Amino acid sequence: MGDISKNRVASSLQDSKEEASFHLLVIRFSAMGDVAMTVPVLQRLVKTYPNLKVTVLTKPFFQPIFEEIPGVNIVTADVNQKYKGIFGLFELAKELKNLQIDAVADLHNVLRTKILRFFFFFFGIKSAVINKGRAEKKELTRLEPKTIKPLKSTHQRYADVFAELNFPVDLNQSVVINKHPLPQVIKEKLKQPRKWIGIAPFAAHEPKMYPLDQMEKVIAALDETNLYDILLFGGGKKEKQQLEKLAASYKNVFSVVGKLSFKEELQTVSNLDLMLSMDSGNGHLAALFNIPVITIWGATHPFAGFAPFQQKAEQQILPDLKKYPLLPTSIYGNKQIEGYDEVMHSISVEQILHAIIQTV
Repeated sequence: MGDISKNRVASSLQDSKEEASFHLLVIRFSAMGDVAMTVPVLQRLVKTYPNLKVTVLTKPFFQPIFEEIPGVNIVTADVNQKYKGIFGLFELAKELKNLQIDAVADLHNVLRTKILRFFFFFFGIKSAVINKGRAEKKELTRLEPKTIKPLKSTHQRYADVFAELNFPVDLNQSVVINKHPLPQVIKEKLKQPRKWIGIAPFAAHEPKMYPLDQMEKVIAALDETNLYDILLFGGGKKEKQQLEKLAASYKNVFSVVGKLSFKEELQTVSNLDLMLSMDSGNGHLAALFNIPVITIWGATHPFAGFAPFQQKAEQQILPDLKKYPLLPTSIYGNKQIEGYDEVMHSISVEQILHAIIQTV
């Protein structure tokens, strides 16, 4: 194993076209949005280096996301049970070493991946790790004095890790993205030739969630046109109940929550004409399939680098920054400051509808 030299990487890519001679392990365990954001980068990595062998290490739930990348091996690990703690991670590292890994790209950079990197270092395997830009992000969300400027995208931060391992990736190159067959339960609900709009109204934290009563007005206006079929996405028992109640009030609205496996949800998303989401994972899932995504931002801001992949700036709807000049106040939406609890109300229903009509 040992250190990776540029000459070794170059020679590995020139070897036999029949098999890859360089094996790269890519680590990303969570969260869903961050996991989804790795996919466009990995798609371009394997297209650029067709002889490179890539193995992705992730949680079992996220396997269907990485199945969107042709030619990538997927290893899942339950780090909360089987591979829990330092001893569990050591067993995992030994198993991965047996796959004859040449280098590791840590796209997560949390405690458990730091421990794994330590073990790989002990085994003589080089690693590169994402720079999350914590200092820059802290500056972006500092209340006063306020400086707002776009930071490096998370996609580019992922690409930088591969560049450090001498596998630079051009994120602007095109890749072929295919739609999946629709699950039967969805096929029975959707009508042709209408447009299919996905709406994911929830977010992990309230400061970045558009009020549900306002979102219902958006849904009601779309439903009234009789031009669209609207699919509601979410998760959890409470969200399931809320979305089913909402869907029952309108003739062209259907909640997919609890009716599909995660893989079937991805298949459904790949067929949408538009996704409307918060700053959350569903927007990133839609972007995997080149679906136009309209994103609603509250306490967070696309300048932090978490905008869905290659989406237009005009599709990112922001609150009234003149009324709320301290935005963004949080990177992940988990912080709320006094006087900013009505931020989302500064985004009108008409703004959202206009963005949808202009995009779909």
